Amino acid sequence: MQARSPFRYLTGYPERLTAPVRAMIADGTLGARLLAKYPQRHEVRTDRALYDYVGELKARYLRSADPLSKVAYDSRLHVIQHALGTHTAISRVQGQKLKAKREIRVASVFREGPPEFLRMITVHELAHLKERDHDKAFYQLCTYMEPGYHQLEFDLRAYLVLLEATGERPWASEDSSGETL
Repeated sequence: MQARSPFRYLTGYPERLTAPVRAMIADGTLGARLLAKYPQRHEVRTDRALYDYVGELKARYLRSADPLSKVAYDSRLHVIQHALGTHTAISRVQGQKLKAKREIRVASVFREGPPEFLRMITVHELAHLKERDHDKAFYQLCTYMEPGYHQLEFDLRAYLVLLEATGERPWASEDSSGETL
């Protein structure tokens, strides 16, 4: 079985955009560049805080969308399988009524990171409440909720390349001794 390249996260982007990422991986500066661009870590650490965070965005941009039953970090989501987050709709028949549950799960690797990346993933999953496919209408909704969506998506993909290629996690928690938790 052939090893997969970490640069697969940038598939579809033109060489003029991917070449600098490749160069920064080669010279070891990508992590520092991302940290300089996004210096803050978000504070949304628990599932409850994530539920509240997503609920606020939904209330602001998608009031008429179906309610969410659950929002949580999920350690079973593997970025390697291209799942940054998931949106599921489960329908069940209860008596003579059809009940629908909608859930959003975010890969737990994003429990640490800049608020911009969490917002990008959240906006992406919320857009699926209205638009199922990754089409023009979907991305228009994403940019309505987050005007910098496309740049954030590219930067997040660059972070995934960094994570897979080097294991470097610029926003990882550290205790007082400097050890990564």
